[in-house]
Amino acid sequence: MAQITVEVNGRPYVVGCEDGQEQHLQDLARMFDQQVRHVSQDMGQLGDTRLFLMGALLLADELADAKNRLAALQVEVAKMQNDRARIESRAVAALENAAKRIEKLATDEAA
Repeated sequence: MAQITVEVNGRPYVVGCEDGQEQHLQDLARMFDQQVRHVSQDMGQLGDTRLFLMGALLLADELADAKNRLAALQVEVAKMQNDRARIESRAVAALENAAKRIEKLATDEAA
């Protein structure tokens, strides 16, 4: 298990992570640090616990919005897939119908 030092609101924190996940954890810490610093600028120094709580709540809000957008997009994709399947079925039926007409015309002309 790897250990890295991340900085949040100007303070270092040693955090453990799986080997190979160091950069990802650094990126997450940077994102969290930005939220905490944003809260600190807007509300002043509240103490680390409150700053961290507000930063975490803001990130949780963004995550909830992203999940809602994803769910709406999944519904849209499902609708489009159903529409596509229906259109394909209609196209197949139209082609089969056209093939039958062509066969009938060909047998009528041959007779």
